[in-house]
Amino acid sequence: MSKVSRRSFLEKAGVTLAAGSAPLAADSAKKPASVKENRSLEAEDPARYGIARCVTEWAYTCNKAYTDPFNDVELDVVFTDAQGREQTVPAFWAGDQTWRIRYSPAAAGRYTYRTVASDKGELDGRHGTLEVSAYQGDNPLRKHGAMRVAADQRHFEHEDGTPFFWLGDTWWMGLCSRLRWPDDFQELAADRVKKGFTVIQIIAGLYPDMPPFDPRGANEGGYPWQAEYARINPAYFDAADVRIQHLVERGLTPCIVACWGYFLPIMGIPKIKKHWRNLIARWGAYPVAWCLAGEGAMPYYLSKTPKEDVETQRQGWTEVSRYVHSIDPYHHPVTIHNGRSEVLDPAVLDFDMLQTGHDDRKSIPNTENKITSAQLKTPRCPVLAGEVCYEGIMEACRQEIQRFMFWTCILNGAGGHTYGANGIWQVNTRERPFGPSPHGRTWGNVPWDVAANLPGSTHIGLSKALLMRYPWWRFEPHSDWTQPHWSVDNYILPYAAGISGEVRVIFIPPAWTAPKVTNFENGVNYRAFYFDPKSGEQHDLGEVTPDSNGIWPAPITPTYADWILVLEKKS
Repeated sequence: MSKVSRRSFLEKAGVTLAAGSAPLAADSAKKPASVKENRSLEAEDPARYGIARCVTEWAYTCNKAYTDPFNDVELDVVFTDAQGREQTVPAFWAGDQTWRIRYSPAAAGRYTYRTVASDKGELDGRHGTLEVSAYQGDNPLRKHGAMRVAADQRHFEHEDGTPFFWLGDTWWMGLCSRLRWPDDFQELAADRVKKGFTVIQIIAGLYPDMPPFDPRGANEGGYPWQAEYARINPAYFDAADVRIQHLVERGLTPCIVACWGYFLPIMGIPKIKKHWRNLIARWGAYPVAWCLAGEGAMPYYLSKTPKEDVETQRQGWTEVSRYVHSIDPYHHPVTIHNGRSEVLDPAVLDFDMLQTGHDDRKSIPNTENKITSAQLKTPRCPVLAGEVCYEGIMEACRQEIQRFMFWTCILNGAGGHTYGANGIWQVNTRERPFGPSPHGRTWGNVPWDVAANLPGSTHIGLSKALLMRYPWWRFEPHSDWTQPHWSVDNYILPYAAGISGEVRVIFIPPAWTAPKVTNFENGVNYRAFYFDPKSGEQHDLGEVTPDSNGIWPAPITPTYADWILVLEKKS
């Protein structure tokens, strides 16, 4: 991508390339003596301008030719707002002798900043000011702020307290060249926005189901790291930048997965920390969530020391999580794929992302048991199924399973839900299907654009839209509202949740006889309707009239399929 087109795209994506943001020419960089002489001058750097909650970016280039700049120097920029509060923001090595800083100011106003370089050379002690104006657009991630864990420790919200519904999609290998930029990537993003998705789970280059430096993991810039993990490859991340920025531009929150868990014993903790510092410096200024690793404690498929690797990974990811928390100036929520059992100390995670299987209906018990039991653990945090039954995987897990997993998880108290389609996560194309994993098995060759149109993604989008009519973040599970209801003896029975005295939502798996609704509140009158999660159609049932025992037998469902029964308090 040319410098001109990259500037144009970044500005469209909400990136403010501040005054002086082009890499500084070598002859404009301060000589060490003059830098020392001018460090007290606030105007040493040009005046810069930004927009609140948008990204302001500029570069520093120095005269000194470091032999290994990525490993020899770390550059931070310390920002101070009008109230004297400081944020230390890491810069990333952009290639050659250049470092770039990306900063997202929280609010309008005047900020000062100074640079801090680890070697105290000519990059150190640069000073300047940043004038920030208020955001005027309608992007929810700019208008309301990034996602965070809500005060109830069960859900997510934006920085300003607006509830955030996590409906995720799984694009594990979405930064590789098989999902071409811009056409393929933008087409898939537009489809997911239209269907109501809010989060994209995507890996920063170190992928599952392939050995290191497999050609399937490269993008237009090559591999994310150079040979033997000597240093990152800035060109890979430049190509990834525009994809991450496009997601944000479309209002989608990237959940950045640093790597698959087995890379920790391969690379070692110091290199993994270097990887994380680069990610935080590049993408921390955007409204993102962090996932330490996928399948965090799972050893490499062909590992000869699997037991030792599990312990190494659990200990290592615990340490790395503390590191991520310590250097992320924006305090984005942190998780790990496959749940809190992947680390030694669950307190290092902000939410619980579970993986519960891909075995169609056989995965239902494990999913429901994990969703409910995880909410009882301490410290309390939001819980969600971050990987379950990719649609179409193993010629199963079709749309009815997608609806079942979404509704049962949400009504059982999950703080969100992530969908996945076989063909998208590994980015199959007609010309280049992904092929076999190291264990020799191939998960399927359905192209990503065919998988994008599997019906399950539409159905759960319609289901989310129904929930958005109500204050869904206040819902509580209520098995006591329906008879029969699910239990560990039978998971294929109704699930219920809602707000007592206001709204009840009941998921009814296919059943010959509709359930009875029970335990009505005194003095509360309801109207009811059936909602079809396949089409979004609504069938009005009129006023609810319980019998003398407080029981209302729901009418037979319109078809022999799964339906959503909704009871709304009459105004």
